[in-house]
Amino acid sequence: MIKFLHTRIRVSDPEASIAFYNKLGFETGEKKKSPQGNELAFMNLPGNDHFLELTYSPDYKVEFPEDLMHTAVGVPDIIAYCDQLEKEGLEIWPDGWREKFSGGERKMAFVTDPDGYEVEILERP
Repeated sequence: MIKFLHTRIRVSDPEASIAFYNKLGFETGEKKKSPQGNELAFMNLPGNDHFLELTYSPDYKVEFPEDLMHTAVGVPDIIAYCDQLEKEGLEIWPDGWREKFSGGERKMAFVTDPDGYEVEILERP
């Protein structure tokens, strides 16, 4: 059986990105330099095999087409999770998510990392 192991994204400020993903619940694993000189940080979510690899290259400008790429996390209680993220200073969108969730709309929200990558948040018991 083939296993999906990790996703790599380029970041422009590794420490800002690490701090952002730590707020989402990721733990910082190994940090090292690649043979090509890239700074790598491996971000893990407890209980998951798949991990996020943050890659910083000083001579690379992070650019990507809008709305092309996002990651997603599943949480058991999206309202409690989003409340905690707001307390950590992260902006949850779309606006009015609390009212939409209590009105029966699909429980799906987003946050945006320091480079503009979107992280989708879904309720998954």
